[in-house]
Amino acid sequence: MTASGSPPDLSYLLDHTSHVLRTKMAAALAELGLTARMHCVLVHAKQEERTQIQLAEIGGMDKTTMVVTVDALEKAGLAERRPSSVDRRARIIAVTEEGARLAERSQRVADRVHREALAALPADQRGAFVKALTALAEGSLGTPVATPQPTRRARQRAH
Repeated sequence: MTASGSPPDLSYLLDHTSHVLRTKMAAALAELGLTARMHCVLVHAKQEERTQIQLAEIGGMDKTTMVVTVDALEKAGLAERRPSSVDRRARIIAVTEEGARLAERSQRVADRVHREALAALPADQRGAFVKALTALAEGSLGTPVATPQPTRRARQRAH
């Protein structure tokens, strides 16, 4: 509770800290020549065979943004569109060897940014903080509700 007795402004706290974390992540990944979206596609496409639609869902991207992101990865020689080995009608995003090396580097960068953010908390509070956020993300704040006016959707996991 705040001094006035009302609950803290969770909307502000979550939005502000999320925004700052995204800016720190963007700056760190930019040093590798990547955007957060490029990082997300590389990391998740490297894990297993996935279509552009599947990767867009994981990254919370619309179709146009996904196409632009994959175009940039292809132009940089980091990924390519290929027919699926499982379903020849489907096309997947395949990570090149150079893309795989960069995905490993970018994951280390993302992990470092996350560790640095958590380091602002006392060591004995970090686990509880992550557990509480996870409970919110998987519970009461896990699914958006319908609203009369569309609300800008936050990006899904940046992992």
